[in-house]
Amino acid sequence: MHSEDYPIEVVLEAIDDMSPAGRPKVFLFDIGGVCVLSPFQSILNYELSLGIPPGWVNYSLSKTAPSGFWHRLETGSIPMDSHFFAGFSQDLRDSARWEAFYRAQQAANPALPKEIPPVPELDAEWLFNDMMSASSAPDPWMFPALKALKASGKYIVAALSNTVIFPTGHELSRLNHLDDPVRSLFDVFVSSAHVGLRKPDRKIYQHALDKINEFARENAVTDRGKTLGWVDGVRAGDIVFLDDIGENLKAAKQAGFRTIKVPLGKAFEAVEELEEITGLELAGNHPKIPVKPNFKGTKAKI
Repeated sequence: MHSEDYPIEVVLEAIDDMSPAGRPKVFLFDIGGVCVLSPFQSILNYELSLGIPPGWVNYSLSKTAPSGFWHRLETGSIPMDSHFFAGFSQDLRDSARWEAFYRAQQAANPALPKEIPPVPELDAEWLFNDMMSASSAPDPWMFPALKALKASGKYIVAALSNTVIFPTGHELSRLNHLDDPVRSLFDVFVSSAHVGLRKPDRKIYQHALDKINEFARENAVTDRGKTLGWVDGVRAGDIVFLDDIGENLKAAKQAGFRTIKVPLGKAFEAVEELEEITGLELAGNHPKIPVKPNFKGTKAKI
């Protein structure tokens, strides 16, 4: 049959379904570096204060995946205790990894000394706690946008985050997630430490899709669900995923999700993309001025 055999509304709906730019049903958010301040800013500031080439901590984390102490904490396979901090410290003091990292930095920056310095004596427990404390504050650009998006009622608002479980009594521990101003906004929240999977494992994206689908179908008979077509469920292409890490975004694309990169210290750029997609006014009043690294106390380069 030809397109003229169908009402124009049906033709347009079919085109919209096939288009990757069609209206999404779900906005899926990473937490750290997206909805709250980035822990990577804390890492960068710490590295600068020690006078070492920036990137060492992230390099070490990436090279110890998937069995490093950090990764095991984020899948909930080990508790946050003294054993974790000792292991995390050990992961950050591997001499072979440091040599490989430093040689790569020398190739990019010939001004660095030719003699490889000793492995930096990082205080892993201090760094971890600083990262967690720094990233507990809502992002000044994304948090207002998240609240406005939720208030619009037009989308499922979900989260997919690599997380840790704080022990009872820790200042960042929450017995009830509704006590958290960010987490309480989500219809669905997928936490790596609670499901035993972490990004960029393909399985966690499927798990998130399953949970979102479950929410949509359970609420399909509500007025909101009827209006937004939740009875048909949610497909991967109905989801727009926001993250600050390229590897996680790449895996999301492979899972069929649409993606938005959230630049470090410039989440307002991602908010602008959200406004273009939704047609909603989401930006708050915070000035669009990028967050700069903190160079205070920085020592001379090694």
